[in-house]
Amino acid sequence: MDDFVRNKLSEWGLSEWIERFEDEEIDEEIFHCLDDKEIANLIPKIGPRSIFKTKLKFLQKEQNTTNQETVCFDAQVWPSTSDSRDKGKRKLDLQGESSKSPSRKRRHDIVTGLHLEKINPSDVKIVMRYVNERIPNQENRFNKFLKTKINDLETDKRELVGVFGKTGAGKSSLINAVIREKNLLPSGSVSACTSVMIKVEANMLNSKYEAEIEFITKEELEEELWYFKFLWDNADQDEEDDDAGDTTEKLSALYGEEWKNKSLENLMDNKYFSDIPEFLRSKSKIFTCESAKELSAKLVKYTRSDLKDRDSTEVKRWYWPLVKCVTVRVPGNDLLQHVTLVDLPGNGDRNKSRDEMWKAVVGRCSTVWIVTDINRAAAEKEPWEILKIANSRNGGVCQFIHFICTKSDLIEDSDDHSAAGVRALILKRNNQAKEEVNKEFSKLKVKKHFRDNCFKVFTVSSKETHLSPDETEIPKLQQFLQHLNDCHSETLNYVSGAYEILSLIQRARCREVADKTTNVCTDLEEDIRHELEKVRKPMEEACNAFEKCLSKGVEKSKSSCERVLKSVLHPVSGCAFHKTLRSVVENNGTFKPKIGKQINLNAEIAACLTDSINEEFLKTFPNEKKCGPFNGVINMFALDTKRLIEKHKDVKLQLIFLKTEEEQIKTLLNKIIRVYKKTIYSDLTTTIEENMQECYEKAAEKRGHNSLKNMRNSIEKYVRDPKNTMFEQAKDFMLSQLRCLKEYSLKILEETMQKSIEMSLRTDCDSLPDVTVELETVKKCYHELRGSPDEETLICADPPGPAAAP
Repeated sequence: MDDFVRNKLSEWGLSEWIERFEDEEIDEEIFHCLDDKEIANLIPKIGPRSIFKTKLKFLQKEQNTTNQETVCFDAQVWPSTSDSRDKGKRKLDLQGESSKSPSRKRRHDIVTGLHLEKINPSDVKIVMRYVNERIPNQENRFNKFLKTKINDLETDKRELVGVFGKTGAGKSSLINAVIREKNLLPSGSVSACTSVMIKVEANMLNSKYEAEIEFITKEELEEELWYFKFLWDNADQDEEDDDAGDTTEKLSALYGEEWKNKSLENLMDNKYFSDIPEFLRSKSKIFTCESAKELSAKLVKYTRSDLKDRDSTEVKRWYWPLVKCVTVRVPGNDLLQHVTLVDLPGNGDRNKSRDEMWKAVVGRCSTVWIVTDINRAAAEKEPWEILKIANSRNGGVCQFIHFICTKSDLIEDSDDHSAAGVRALILKRNNQAKEEVNKEFSKLKVKKHFRDNCFKVFTVSSKETHLSPDETEIPKLQQFLQHLNDCHSETLNYVSGAYEILSLIQRARCREVADKTTNVCTDLEEDIRHELEKVRKPMEEACNAFEKCLSKGVEKSKSSCERVLKSVLHPVSGCAFHKTLRSVVENNGTFKPKIGKQINLNAEIAACLTDSINEEFLKTFPNEKKCGPFNGVINMFALDTKRLIEKHKDVKLQLIFLKTEEEQIKTLLNKIIRVYKKTIYSDLTTTIEENMQECYEKAAEKRGHNSLKNMRNSIEKYVRDPKNTMFEQAKDFMLSQLRCLKEYSLKILEETMQKSIEMSLRTDCDSLPDVTVELETVKKCYHELRGSPDEETLICADPPGPAAAP
């Protein structure tokens, strides 16, 4: 591997793949000749691969243009309408111009040369890649945002079809039947169910069955283990807690029963992840197989929760607790060319994390398949709950809701066992189920939020598709997916997106638009003040609540310290305790004997303080999967960019940038707070430990006759001393840390958003390139695709969504 390849990968933000290119000995010559299959093997992840392919194509186009610059310029810019002398003169003049401004000449070669009678949509990609190169690579987040928006155009915008339903409804079996892959997704009983999100797509690069497993990070696992330990240590063991039960299931799957006797540090030991080194390196694991059955067998331990196998004496490792998402790619499947099916853990599941997962995904689906058993299709509450969530969280993205009744061919207690009799019963029950479901849907208030004919009911069999259309409507679902693919306008999406970006870049350069930003900034600053107050007030209330709890904890600590000291310093079994206590004082209050529990005198003394805040701590810092720290107030911060875009269309792109900045800073703050909360909680014990240092040092000095008694007396006297203020100090320090966290969060929110406003709306946009020529080129292509001579009103509108299926 030479420096050219290494430098290009670094320049394109693909440094993590340098080692892979080195292993395959890719030099500059090979680099330029890579085909799609070779690129897929080098970069298995879709996102980085798309970036690489885009950059490589542009690089190749740029080289071809440079090598044939004069020929290209003569042939395209100046058609043969003049005699040879005029051509020569013009060529000479323009070569002189080129020597003064090479970039300008290259721009004319690439862009002006595309003004032909018919603009090919692929030419628009060339234009946008060129514009991307001309946006300065300076430390300017707005410029980076523009580059990201252009790179995002290259991403295949797939139709997302979410398959939702109660555990055991038959979602995996349905997907297998619809895409004609009998053995792809494992299906099982209630005790063996899908436990992670599985995306099913087409493999358009080769004829292999592939699976890409994306893991959570080590930090996320450590956070979950810490949170569980907190719940476990402070929960009433006689009462079952949903969160604790959820994590117990995960730990048992991952560690067997070992976790019960292991510390957090031990559970994070690399030995537990030796079979999945990708998890330790924060990389995806890739499986490539010849058949669906082979791939399915490999995926079981990463996707399934099987309670029955845990009763066996053989220790088995299940890695699904570490999996964020599995993407399965099926070769040569036209139904999935532009469609992604998402098989999610069941709603109404007793596992809370699986129950929450589908609620987050439903908002991104253009089509929702609600799967339920036909026997109770209209009566089950879970399917209708999904429909309500789809309505409340989707925000207009959802175009189709399909209510799919499974197991339509399972007939019980039939007196007529003939084929015709069974078929008649199936047909009767199918029609009855459709009628009942449609009747129930007509009662719902959500109906008015969906367009006509968006809701349809299908009945499908539990078997293959050999049954008649009356018995199973799987062929109709296949036809629907085909319509989604046929109507998917990838080209139009790209061109309309390019049109929007170029229009807004050009407008951002206009002084007229710059003069209008004053009103936008005023509105934004008012929004920021209002939103910060929404965050500040609940945070302050949380700090005050902690103060009340801690004050009670201080009083209780003072009154109970006698009992605490007696339980630790005077154990019932006092044999050989002299040596144990000496080890405790020589190790700053903690000691782990070879047999028995660890002794932590600091934690015992601080126990009343920590107990006093446990309930408030859970309320203020809940599991981030639910709503985030400080009871979700960080996530409540939200600028009303939608309203501002409607009011100030000329600065739409800048406002979208601000929304992106807002989401990024909230994500960062939530992460910081999640880490910092552990320190805050441990501050109470840490402060006690620091206060007790002098006491332990004096106690360790006691030697000789009656040394055990003297060590005890020294510790008891120190803790009982009326002048001792260590409980108040622990309380005050924790409160100061909480208030510092509050002020820090507010400061970061305010300063980041103000800086983003300055950058996007008050900074001189002269650094942005003039895209007049490019805009005209893309506009011409856009009008040709849309078939409309006047689309000026759509310049600031969102790119049109996918066409509706018939």
